[in-house]
Amino acid sequence: MASRILVIDDDLNICEAIKLYLEKENYEVATANDGEAGVSTFKSLGADLVLLDIMMTKKDGWQVCREIREVSNVPIIMVTAKGEVFDKVLGLELGADDFMTKPFDMKELAVRIKAVLRRCQQTNEKAPGDDCVRYDNIEISLQKYELRLKGRQIDIPPKELELLYFLASNANRVFTRDQLLDKVWGFDYLGDSRTVDVHVKRLREKLDGVSDKWILKTVWSVGYKFELIND
Repeated sequence: MASRILVIDDDLNICEAIKLYLEKENYEVATANDGEAGVSTFKSLGADLVLLDIMMTKKDGWQVCREIREVSNVPIIMVTAKGEVFDKVLGLELGADDFMTKPFDMKELAVRIKAVLRRCQQTNEKAPGDDCVRYDNIEISLQKYELRLKGRQIDIPPKELELLYFLASNANRVFTRDQLLDKVWGFDYLGDSRTVDVHVKRLREKLDGVSDKWILKTVWSVGYKFELIND
């Protein structure tokens, strides 16, 4: 069955161009031309992946991303004319899986869509066999996509949870940023190592003060590890 792509962008010409190209690549494509319509279309039709513009009427891309993340872990690629680091960081913090800047090449867009869908499929295939990772005051379930701290369920974007799960599953082992990109985002991820730093920063905000038995630690000039602390 063909994957369904939802394109949310207030530029009608861009929507039509993306729709025509992706349909030739054997995707089913739906479009919406403002933020409210985008959220409504997603909730009524669903999608396997969302291409999301930022600067739109009624609701901007940030708000649309937030609302989609409240109900779904569907992969989101933000497609925008804005290329500043701040916009990329905010998009990642809100749970976007990738980020493209207009103007872009349709072939690159197709490659990124294929890569993100492949990573999502691989995660879904392996999740049912994965057990929870548990340490003092923390429980991470990749099967349920849940994080519990001191018994309380915490809202967390999918990639943050996947990164935390990977590190906690390999406690005391140091991973470079490139290794984490490979293991969590996939070898074909086209972003840069700043992505890892952003996700670690957000995780630390959530994990602050939860336990003195473990820590999400920076190993300077190397990378990160989930370190268990001996009494």
